[in-house]
Amino acid sequence: MADPARARKLADRIREIAAETLERRVKDPRLGFVTVTDARITGDLRDATVFYTVYGDEEERTATAAALESVKGLVRSEVGRRTGVRFTPTLEFVADAIPENAANIDDLLRTARESDERVAQAAAAADYAGDPDPYRKPADEEDEEDDDHRG
Repeated sequence: MADPARARKLADRIREIAAETLERRVKDPRLGFVTVTDARITGDLRDATVFYTVYGDEEERTATAAALESVKGLVRSEVGRRTGVRFTPTLEFVADAIPENAANIDDLLRTARESDERVAQAAAAADYAGDPDPYRKPADEEDEEDDDHRG
């Protein structure tokens, strides 16, 4: 098992190399507007996962996934050449779920904001269930004591 700091540095380097290689060396027309968002590597430094996002519709995402699968060997050889590690990790390209998660979080925040507005409107128009000030005052206690002595 490799040092976690070393694994993180190697993963960052793989992310940079993959992004640069896709931008400069790959001329596949199926490759859309790709952004490499992250790379993670296993503890034994044998397998790396490269996360990416694609700008466009579902058809462009599918075409980009196929293009990435076909250039996996080129990117791996470039990673091996530029990192100098003994064993070049195998690469797997995975579509990153960040845009979908961000949209889901935005929807949840909007729902919560609307719910807060409804609660605030209901609270503004609400009245107390009992007296406006339900606490006893010292004057009330004296009146009660006088009632107890008379009785």
